[in-house]
Parts: sequence; C-alpha cells; structure tokens
Amino acid sequence: MISGELGRRALERLSVMPVVPRSPAALGREAWRVADELGLAKTYDAEYVALARLLRSRLLTLDARLVRATGRLGFVIGPDRL
Repeated sequence: MISGELGRRALERLSVMPVVPRSPAALGREAWRVADELGLAKTYDAEYVALARLLRSRLLTLDARLVRATGRLGFVIGPDRL
C-alpha cells in the first residue's frame, strides 16, 4: 500500500505524460478468444492479454496466476523476469 501523498503525486505525473488511450475495435473478440484458449474465467484478465497481443507488445504483471496461465504465449512477463 502507498500513502495518499505518494498516490496524488503519481497521479499528477501520469496526467502530464503523453499517454494516448487505445481501444482497438477487435479487443472484445480477441479477449473472448484468449479467454477460451487459456481457460480464463475472468474476461478482464483476457482483455489485458488480448490488448498486448493486438498491440504486439509485452504484458508485465505481478499476477502469478496470470503468468502461469499465459506462460506458453511468450509475451507475458512476471516478476521473476523483470
């Protein structure tokens, strides 16, 4: 857990960064495909994986369960590889 002050400072810094929100049109379909492929019960986990796949990027996570479920994909990275 972080302090309120640290959280506020982080939010302020994030608000001035050049971050562009993205939501590819195929995200929903790809998330369902990923959920089915990996047997993920929660679609929000599948959406993170699907978005990384669609953007051809890596997904960094501290969620050990997600790392185990996606290990064979090769682009989901857990804390042991950071």
